[in-house]
Amino acid sequence: MSLFDDPFNADVTLRSWGCSCGRHATQQEHEAEIDRLGEDDIAGRVVESAILRAMFPRDETRRRFLKAVGAGTAYAALAQFFPLSAAKEAFAATGGKPEKTKLKVGFIPITCATPIIMAHPMGFYSKHGLDVEVVKTAGWAVVRDKSLAGEYDAAHMLSPMPLAMTLGVGSNPIAWTMPAVENINGQAITLAIKHKDKRDPKQWKGFKFAVPFDYSMHNYLLRYYVAEHGLDPDKDIQIRVVPPPEMVANLRADNIDGFLAPDPVNQRAVYDGVGFIHMLSKDIWEDHPCCGFAASREFVTTMPNTYRALLKAIIDATAFARKPENRKQIAEAIAPPNYLNQPVTVVEQVLTGVFADGLGNVQRVPNRIDFDPFPWHSFAIWIMSQMKRWGQLKGDVDYQKVAQEVYLATDAAKLMKEVGLTPPATTSKRFVVMGKPFDPARPEEYLKGFAIKRA
Repeated sequence: MSLFDDPFNADVTLRSWGCSCGRHATQQEHEAEIDRLGEDDIAGRVVESAILRAMFPRDETRRRFLKAVGAGTAYAALAQFFPLSAAKEAFAATGGKPEKTKLKVGFIPITCATPIIMAHPMGFYSKHGLDVEVVKTAGWAVVRDKSLAGEYDAAHMLSPMPLAMTLGVGSNPIAWTMPAVENINGQAITLAIKHKDKRDPKQWKGFKFAVPFDYSMHNYLLRYYVAEHGLDPDKDIQIRVVPPPEMVANLRADNIDGFLAPDPVNQRAVYDGVGFIHMLSKDIWEDHPCCGFAASREFVTTMPNTYRALLKAIIDATAFARKPENRKQIAEAIAPPNYLNQPVTVVEQVLTGVFADGLGNVQRVPNRIDFDPFPWHSFAIWIMSQMKRWGQLKGDVDYQKVAQEVYLATDAAKLMKEVGLTPPATTSKRFVVMGKPFDPARPEEYLKGFAIKRA
């Protein structure tokens, strides 16, 4: 009987012949069938075979038993007395031992980093055999530089950053990956209180805005939004980079008129009475990506077991964060000074979607921020189209190839299944941004459709 053959099949014999497992005429046929089976299938068959071998030392006895009661009845009877499913899961979970267990993961203190942060106080890293130090970091350039220098094993990054790093945009090219999206939605445009009567973007000429980084969804969404209202983001307004923890102070000091920022920055501006939420970013692009979990290609390939354990902890935490009933508990866990350093009520308003908007209203938007780890290749292609639109990325680019190399959708899909999530069957999808359909198969046509662009 083969290790990966069905031991509940009465027609399968235990004797060996031909190949190494005994079920094939040749070793070549044996290797070909192993290639067709997934790792989980092989692991499950190994466990089942080992149990039946122990119960029925004589193969003839096993076969007579199975013919008498049937495979289904035999499996059900055995499962009553032995936890077959648990044994198979335990066997599959063992995998390889992590090559490195003490890790440093950098993060920016914003709610986008919720899965990376909460995995620490809520024990998701230790659950997967890792001792992770999550390191609060001042800004995105610092995260990038510390990651490139090897000070961080992995990091919370803006979803365009691994693409920019791989393409050599803003830094020397170095292969980087994003195996998981941290959050979808979760940003907003906030204006200073004095601009309450200037809700039409056409009134924003001369405004100074802050975004957290040049290679950020915030920058691309703000540019997209004002351009759709006829403003050239490079001529009619100013956009400057300000680290998220410094944005509210700059708004209070009248250094800027507003920002497109991650939360809880927007909610903190409302809490402090210095700003109001003009609109949520989800109203520009519903379910857009923002931040991601990123690691170098070298880390992924040289420490595959550590990488797998770390990614599984992140996806596990993401699954927990996605459930609305867990949001208040998460807010309490990540609000303290060593993480976000914000009042719990500010973080809770963001995560629950029940929040004051600074205009005297209490809004109820459950998906103000959500958590979905799947790194769609089409997200990467849209981001690269905006890099080209605004002159950050020059020349031709193989959109599909770069998307597949950086956004590791296959890894995410496999581990999502293991933590009980259902990954999509494909890696690309069409979506709509402010009424404009985006087809990931035709990014250049999409790019040509914009009246305001640098490309």
